Amino acid sequence: MLRASLRQVSTALKEGRVTPTELCQRCLALIKSTKFLNAYITVAEETALKQAEESEERYKRGQPLGILDGIPIAVKDNFNTAGIETTCASNMLKGYISPYNATVVQKLLDHGAVLLGKTNLDEFAMGSGSTDGVFGPVRNPWSYSKQYKEKSVPKSHSEDEESGWVITGGSSGGSAAAVSSFTCFAALGSDTGGSTRNPAAHCGVVGLKPTYGLISRHGLIPLVNSMDVPGILTRCVDDAAVLLGSLAGHDPKDSTTIQDDFKPFELPNLTDVSKLSIGIPKEYHAPGLSSEILALWSKAADLFKNAGAKVVEVSLPHTRYSIVCYHVLCTAEVASNMARFDGLEYGHRSDMKDSTESMYAATRREGFNDVVRGRILSGNYFLLKQNYEKYFVKAQKVRRLIANDFVKVFRSGVDVLLTPTTLSDAAPYMEFIQEDNRTRSAQDDILTQAANMAGLPAINVPTALSERGLPVGLQFIGRSFQEKQLLTVAKWFEKQVQFPVIQLEEVKRHDSGVFQHQKSASFS
Repeated sequence: MLRASLRQVSTALKEGRVTPTELCQRCLALIKSTKFLNAYITVAEETALKQAEESEERYKRGQPLGILDGIPIAVKDNFNTAGIETTCASNMLKGYISPYNATVVQKLLDHGAVLLGKTNLDEFAMGSGSTDGVFGPVRNPWSYSKQYKEKSVPKSHSEDEESGWVITGGSSGGSAAAVSSFTCFAALGSDTGGSTRNPAAHCGVVGLKPTYGLISRHGLIPLVNSMDVPGILTRCVDDAAVLLGSLAGHDPKDSTTIQDDFKPFELPNLTDVSKLSIGIPKEYHAPGLSSEILALWSKAADLFKNAGAKVVEVSLPHTRYSIVCYHVLCTAEVASNMARFDGLEYGHRSDMKDSTESMYAATRREGFNDVVRGRILSGNYFLLKQNYEKYFVKAQKVRRLIANDFVKVFRSGVDVLLTPTTLSDAAPYMEFIQEDNRTRSAQDDILTQAANMAGLPAINVPTALSERGLPVGLQFIGRSFQEKQLLTVAKWFEKQVQFPVIQLEEVKRHDSGVFQHQKSASFS
């Protein structure tokens, strides 16, 4: 049951094969037994069971609120949740309970979803490994899968168990791990430079970053206002479309959202791809791209070509400047956004009583980790009067050129771009922490952050397992507000590649197997 898709579970709930309370209890039991993954910061057991009971009443009356009614979901801990702690994995917000729900959280609850808890992340979502939060790193469920264990050769058994585990990617690693380990059916992440797609690729789940402005950011604690979007993590493309239908649309509380109403859609089963034009951006053959992912990327292009689609190489010439440009804009907005954490209104406050200034300084020193402090310092440097034109304004101009590259490519008749999501499969934790956060983020965001700069929709689709038995995903980037087309192509691709289901001993014990799981990999 826990391995089923959202639609399957919704049908099972309607037919009474399982009740919302049973489903919720199963997920909570699995969260407890997979606690070692550190995917959750807060588990809201009482409220979740209460919501499940309310859902059960609605089903008894034959009045469910829709497809999400009674479905257990998880939310990244940088979305405000009324009555449940919101920490951003930082000492600065430890113990902070928001008086209101983020719009996306409220929409999920209005559709009857059951909120299991808040998931782990890099502090204030700054990172690409989910290793830098104050609650410790998230472990990738695939580290404990049969597929990975069969391929990895331990140096010594005890050493392998403790140091052989791999990272989830980030910064929405907790949400990706929660979906991947079957503790929830969908989760919310956020995506500023790849924070939903990167962990989705490493954890073998679908990660959708919608068009900027399609989903409300109200109540998402901001990192970079001009690039942040709530992200969706699910087990299949269809489920992502279901969630998008519940979340998208205008929000009077967020002036950057679209004005029109959003019409939810069901994805058609594409049988003929001959009318499609798939673009392969040559600049995404980036330094550091593993030969394994390169081979998979060209194999995927051949898959479309052999099915009759037009596959063309395209150029996005300003891509090579994008990571530097992103760094300037990201840190500048971070410096501005982090100014609100001053120890006065909410969050941590230092005991320093010498003066207001010393209290500010001590609060921020104690509340933020090195990564956050480093980005604040960088951002303030770029925003200094003497540097503003030279860095910030110049970066804004380059951002426009990057966005224009995409416009030109889509105007040339290309429907969707196909690229890798990550440079390689997930790194072992001990190897990952050898490099500092900034270096790692610059490397890991290289294939994903241009879509944020241009505000375009992009999705990670799990594609195959690497030679090490770990998931590898590919990314599709679509035209602005053309989520239906993007997801339709992604669904067709997903069906062709038949990505294998993770084999976790922990899950088998909790799973009563009402549904058979998918067949094994054929695409690798």
